[in-house]
This record gives sequence, structure tokens and C-alpha cells, in this order.
Amino acid sequence: MSLAQKLTEERRSRLAAERMLELKQAELFAANRKLGEHAQQLTEEIVETRAEVETIRDENQRVKSDLTAANQRIALTERRLWQSIDAIKDGFALFNGDNNLIMANRSYLHVFDGLEMVKPGINIVTILQLLTDEGIVNTGEMAPRVWRQRLIERLQQPVPESTVIRLWNGKYIKLVNQRGAGGDLVSLCLDITATVEYEEQLKEARSVAESANRAKSSFLANMSHEIRTPMNGVVGMADVLTDTGLSAEQKLYVDTIKNSGEALLVIINDVLDYSKIEARKLELHPEPFDLERIIQEILMLLQPSARDKGIDLLLDYDLFLPTQLIGDPGRLRQVLTNLIGNAVKFTARGYVLVRVTGVPGEAGGPTDVHVSIEDTGIGIPADMVGHIFGEFNQVENERNRQFDGTGLGLAISQRLIDLMGGEIWVTSEEGVGSNFGFQVALTPSGAAPLPHPTLPEGLKHVLVVDDIEANRTILERQIGHLGVSVTCCENGAQALERLDDSVDLILTDHHMPGMDGLEMTSHLRAQGNETPVIMLSSNLGAVEGNPARKHLLGLMQKPVPRQSLMARLGALAMEPSNPSQQAAPIAKAPTLQTPRQRAMRILAAEDNKTNQLVFRKMIKDLDVDLTFANNGEEAIARFRTIQPDLIFMDISMPRMDGKQATTAIRALEAKSGGHVPIVALTAHAMDGDDKGILAAGLDHYLTKPLRKPQIIERILAAHPPDARAPMPPDTEPVKETADQLDG
Repeated sequence: MSLAQKLTEERRSRLAAERMLELKQAELFAANRKLGEHAQQLTEEIVETRAEVETIRDENQRVKSDLTAANQRIALTERRLWQSIDAIKDGFALFNGDNNLIMANRSYLHVFDGLEMVKPGINIVTILQLLTDEGIVNTGEMAPRVWRQRLIERLQQPVPESTVIRLWNGKYIKLVNQRGAGGDLVSLCLDITATVEYEEQLKEARSVAESANRAKSSFLANMSHEIRTPMNGVVGMADVLTDTGLSAEQKLYVDTIKNSGEALLVIINDVLDYSKIEARKLELHPEPFDLERIIQEILMLLQPSARDKGIDLLLDYDLFLPTQLIGDPGRLRQVLTNLIGNAVKFTARGYVLVRVTGVPGEAGGPTDVHVSIEDTGIGIPADMVGHIFGEFNQVENERNRQFDGTGLGLAISQRLIDLMGGEIWVTSEEGVGSNFGFQVALTPSGAAPLPHPTLPEGLKHVLVVDDIEANRTILERQIGHLGVSVTCCENGAQALERLDDSVDLILTDHHMPGMDGLEMTSHLRAQGNETPVIMLSSNLGAVEGNPARKHLLGLMQKPVPRQSLMARLGALAMEPSNPSQQAAPIAKAPTLQTPRQRAMRILAAEDNKTNQLVFRKMIKDLDVDLTFANNGEEAIARFRTIQPDLIFMDISMPRMDGKQATTAIRALEAKSGGHVPIVALTAHAMDGDDKGILAAGLDHYLTKPLRKPQIIERILAAHPPDARAPMPPDTEPVKETADQLDG
């Protein structure tokens, strides 16, 4: 090989070695670079790990610190809680599920002072044994063993009832126990000595209050008697004086005396009734009665007052509601009189409507009866409606200062409705009118409802004429229920326009604006129309004196009882065919009577001379033989000698009172036979007085001041068949007026 070739090969080898060296250097550099990067990564991981370790170390330190603080707070809380439990005056103890004592405060352990056995670990049964054996507890008449057994059985209950024990020193401890979820038993021993002593003081105070209440009731009863006795003379003599010949001025004076006396009696009755209600001594006396009749009677008594003011009294009694019910008619009458009387008093124009509705109960059960009294009076301001049933409250402003009253009527009505288990309410708008209502549950008495009358064949269409819409609606409903077509008109002129040949009967009001009922009837007859006309009027006297009366088929007093209206419609077939000619009175056939040689004998036992005079004057027009007795002993003597047909017996008399005299008379009758009616005349008008009086053997009960209609009613009821009639057969008993209404 030539030298040049050798040099070339050498140069090539040297170049290859250099390239290999550079390659290795590059690889080494890359490896160093990777190693550096890995070292940097490891360094960073070490730093991070160190940071994490430091964080965990700090967290552990913080947790340890928090746990230490929490343990300290728990220990502090437990210490404070126990100090609080240990400081309370009532005993506290905690037992485990086996009834062994875990802990107890000083008040609990103080009861066992000196007994070292009472400490944690003692069983509750042992504690009960120590209570009785050491005389710590007063078991009274109960044997210690029985007492312990009773308390052990109590602790075995899931929820032990609290009980009261008495310690040897007179203290009363109330034991309250509660089982926890784990069976632990918490026991509280509450010192209720002060409460027991206070209850004893309350019992003593109640006894004193009841004694004072009895004294008050006795005072009220005595006051009632003492006031009513002279009031009987005042009102009774004024009543008698009214029947004598008086001038107009004298009659005004007598009426003023009588009305003032009646007003005073209303106040007395209100005060007495409210006192009895407050003392919870007023009792209800349920009995069968006719609700519709009671309302009708109240409306008739208030009719004169309403007529003087020119307002109408209306009654809308649900056609499907029974009228025969069971309740306390006297108290219902009192509530209705208060509400309806107020409506009349505070209404100057328009009407007062009594609406009775309700749904009969199932299978003869109680019926919810709703009664509302709607008026068009002065109304009640909105801010006073909530106070209207309060005691001694009247809605007073410049418009109604003229109205008198105690302000107790509505309060008494509310209490009475509450006693009946009902509810009373009022809605009103000032200047428009008021609506008072109440709801009570009354049981039907079982009496058969009155049958509908059989109407004449020709009665198919009735024309009702009345200016008051409520009255037209009532008549339309009542007559329409009988299957008769009804057309309503607001006045006489409208009735004349709508009258045609289809109308069989006209029912018209008396007083109407524009053309009244009499003027309308006169126009009909002048036109030759003979359609029968029946007039409904609140003032029958004014109609009877009018020449147009001859054109009427009939005249009925408003408000017309539903039964009376139905009966009149049913009797139309008996009316004369020509309505313009009045039927002549039906002559009654003379009744053959056995000659009566004696007058009815009446014995009146009354020690007050004024009351004797009043009684004598009240029955002076009756054909009776009246004898007076001044006391009970005289009444018994007169009973033996005159053999009376009826006895009026005063209750409060000297030497022997009316109840004692009645008992003696009933004893005499038991031997000889017979039964003479005895009527109590008494000034005792407190609720409940009638029970004691009637229990003595009296048959009836009348309170003073005496009412002439009631006296005559009792005499007529007791009239024996072998005595002359006390009143002529064609004489009607005197009826009470609205002024005689005793609220």
C-alpha cells in the first residue's frame, strides 16, 4: 500500500474517532442534562415532601391543642353543670338501669342527713326503706310496706306519674321521674310546700267568698221581696185605677205611674238575673213549647209600641221547621223579648223582621234553630259592635241618648244562649239597621205537625198587596206552599192595574203609601169588582171605624199567625158569596145549664193590707166570693170553714208562712180527700225560688207585682162546674199590653 493510501486511511480513522468522540460527548451531555433534570425533580419532591411533613406536623399539633382545649371546656362545663345542680334547692339524683345511685346533689342528700349509707351505688329500693324505717316520710294511714310497694310499682312504669309525699317536718315533696334511652332514671324532688299552703289559703278564701256569695244571694232575694211588695201596690193600684172613669189628664198620670213602675221592675229583673248568672245559680227548665207561638205572643205585646212609631212587625217562620220543640220557654222568651224589644226601641221607621230557620235533625235528634231579628233602625257604629254584649253597655251618642235601659239585656241574652249551648251574634251598619241572631239546638217534642188546610175549589190565584218587600215574600212563600198562584204588588194603585179575572182573592196591607188598602177596596167596589178582600192591619180599631170596612171580606191582626192565616184561607168556602155584604153573626144556640146557687169561693192569704186592696180591686168585676186571711194560721182556719174552690197563697207571712200553711192544708186533704188548687203569690222572684215553693204542694207560681190577666186566668182555670161562671160567657179576659211586659 502506498504511503498516500496509508495517510488517507489514517486520516479517515482519525476523523471517525473524532466523530465517535463527539458523539459520545453529545450522549454524555444529554445524559448529564437528564441527570440534572432528574436531580432537580428529586430536589423539588424533597422540598414538597418536607413541606407536607411540616404541614402534617403543624396539623397534628393543632389537633392536639384543640382536643386539649375541648377537654378543658368539657371539664369546665361538667363542673359548672354539677355546681348548678348541686346548688339548686330541689333534690336531683341520677340512677342507672339497675336503679343504683350514680350521683345526687346536696338537697337530695340533705333529707338523709346522718345516714352514710346513702351514697353512689345504693339501690333506690333501699332508699325507700330508709325513708319509712327512719321516719323521714309521713305515710299517713298507709302502712309503710304498702307505701313502698306503691312507689316501687310507680317506678316500673314506662313513664312514671308524678306523686307527692309528705316529710316528717311537714314539707310536701313532688317526685318527678323520667327514664332515659339507656335505662337511666332521673329523679327530681320538688319542694311544693308553699304551693300546697297557697292552695289551702285559696280554699279558705273560696269558702269565705262562697259565704259572701250566699249572703249576697240572700240579700238580693230579700231586696227582691222588699221592693216587689210595695211595687205590687203601686203598679196594681195604677192598673185598677185605669179601669175607673178618668179624664185624659188623669189617665196620663196613671199611665206614667204604671209605666215607671214597670220600668223599675225591668231593671230589678235584669240585675237579679245577671247576679244569678254570675253566681252560676241560674238553671234551665226544659219542657215542650211552641216556638212560633211564643214569638207571635211577643210580637203582639210589642205591637202597640210599634204601631205608635209606625213600624211593621214581621215574622218569617220556616215552613219546614217544626214549631213544637223542647227547651226552656221562659228563658227563650226572655232572650227574644230583649232582642225584639231592642229592635223596636231603636227603630224609628221601616220594620222589624223575625226570621226563624233551621234544618230538622235526623231520627228525631236536635234541630239547629237559627233566629235572626232584622231591623231598619239606627244601627251600631263599627267600633262598638264588639262591645255590644258587654255588661252595662249601651251604644251611646247624641242620637240615642233618649233610649233608657240598664245595658244588661244583651249581656243576659248572651249568657242565657251560652247556657243553652248556643251562639249569639250581631251584624250592623250605622244608619241602615242591625241584625241580631242566635243559634240553639232544640229537640222536637214529637207533636204532630198541623195539617195543611183544604182550600176551596175556586181559590187558585191570590193577589198580595204590601209596600214592604219582606212581608210580600213571606206571604208569597206561605200561600205558594199550598199550591196557590201568587202575584205581589207594592201598593194599591199597582194592584188595580194588575188585577184581572184570574184573581180569586186579595190579601192587602192597611197602611201603604199613595193608596192604602181601604182606598183600594173602595175603588174596586166603585168599579163593580167584587173580588174578595182580606185586610191585614196592626190597628183593627182604625179599620172598624172606617166606612170602607163593609167592603172587606175579613180583617186580621198583624202580624198574622201562620196557622190563623191558613185556617182563614181554608174557611173561605164558608164566607158569603157577596163580599160586600157582611155575614150576620152566627147565633149561638142557648145552652141548657144546671141552676147554680152559689158563687165560686176564693181564699186569699195575704198579710199586707195594700196588697189585699189591690187584689180585691183586680177581681171586683168577677162573680166570686172572696175571703182574706192575714197569715198562714188564719188560712188553715178559713180553709176548714169556707171550703174554697181556689186559694191564692202569699209566701212570706208572719206566724206561719205560705209554704207551711200549704203543707198543713195538703195534710188535711189527705185525710178528707179532694185537692184545692193553690196559687203562690210571692215577691220572691229569684230563679230557683219556684222549686222550693212548688215543692211545698202549691200548684202554680205568680210573682209580684200581680197582673190582672194572670189572676183572672187562674180563676177561670179553677172554676168548678157547680158554681156560677166568674165572668159572662161572652166576656174576653183582659189581655196584657206591651206596657205590661216584664222584661
